Amino acid sequence: MDRPEFYRFHQGEKTLPFAPSEYDNRLALLRADMAKAGVDACVFSSMHNIAYYSGFLYCSFGRPYALVVTPTESVTISAGIDAAQPWRRSHADNITYTDWQRNNYWRAVLSVTGSGKTIGYEGDHMSLAQFDLLKSFLSPAATTDVAPMTMRQRMHKSAAEIALIRQCAQMADVGGYAIKDAVKAGTREIDVAMAGRDAMEMEIAKQFPDAEYRDTWVWFQSGINTDGAHNPVTSRKLESGDILSLNTFPMVSGYYTALERTMFVDTVDPASLKIWEANVAAHEYGMSLLKPGASCAEVTEKINIFFAERDLLQYRTFGYGHSFGILSHYYGREAGLELREDIDTVLEPGMVISMEPMLTIPEGTPGAGGYREHDILVITEDGNENITGYPYGPDFNVVS
Repeated sequence: MDRPEFYRFHQGEKTLPFAPSEYDNRLALLRADMAKAGVDACVFSSMHNIAYYSGFLYCSFGRPYALVVTPTESVTISAGIDAAQPWRRSHADNITYTDWQRNNYWRAVLSVTGSGKTIGYEGDHMSLAQFDLLKSFLSPAATTDVAPMTMRQRMHKSAAEIALIRQCAQMADVGGYAIKDAVKAGTREIDVAMAGRDAMEMEIAKQFPDAEYRDTWVWFQSGINTDGAHNPVTSRKLESGDILSLNTFPMVSGYYTALERTMFVDTVDPASLKIWEANVAAHEYGMSLLKPGASCAEVTEKINIFFAERDLLQYRTFGYGHSFGILSHYYGREAGLELREDIDTVLEPGMVISMEPMLTIPEGTPGAGGYREHDILVITEDGNENITGYPYGPDFNVVS
């Protein structure tokens, strides 16, 4: 049997999260940046950049994937186990590589890039082993890390992206209301989390009938489990007076949105209420600062001062917000748009960013627990638009 190194297997109709023109615009901007940087071909290996420029969100399972972009071609490279699904979900061409011999993946990449070119790669994603294979198979004249360049492009959202993110934020609200309905003393964290996840997935399926359904999740924490923002769900049973952290994350076509709220079961004690109200005040103050011309570092410093004046800054554990787009808890990050002291990026219209101050009060201290509110805001020409609808604060989130 003649076993090919790679081949094209195209069947079915293409179905993409956005219109072809959206991907054409993204690729045009990318190619302009490539020309300025003297890059002949980009070999993207990350889930977020492949999805951003092609629409295809791969499932690796230990296999390498790629999107190769040249001045004239855009081709996803996928494993045979996926058959024609990557072509149906890719904006342009697709090549399937076989596993009959090792490194057919790189032979497929080479068929698009050619040898001896200047190759762009993602320095924050490609492993040392794969980078050695890139050099061995492609024999590049030079290599350039294009990850920072592509991140800057992804930070500025198109009108189509903002429309999707706004719709996804509504899915997060659906999960929030379902969680509130499920909260009561004696219920396990996992049961509450499943109620929120199921509600979101049902709504996503209704509003996005042509999407692929995966990765939507909930982190719902109670008591001591609220001390970390990303603590996993457990089987702990809720108790009256518990502090809770509601976190819903609907995922549609690789796009991440989030709703995060502090809650209490039945009642909130005076010490906890004081800290909660201070964090809500910081949240509202922080949202008022998100406007064009403000830098991430300046916003962070002002919120730091706000907390320091209330002797609470020592309980802050991470930055105050981050960008949204193609990212999740296991791929992607637009690190240039985070509300931290070391980020000098200036906010511009079309950026999408969260405000999410968190205070963690240690066990044994009055008001112990983790307090966090989280809204998603679109930077506009003269301020921002808050696209999160679920209410925050004690008036709505002390749940019986």
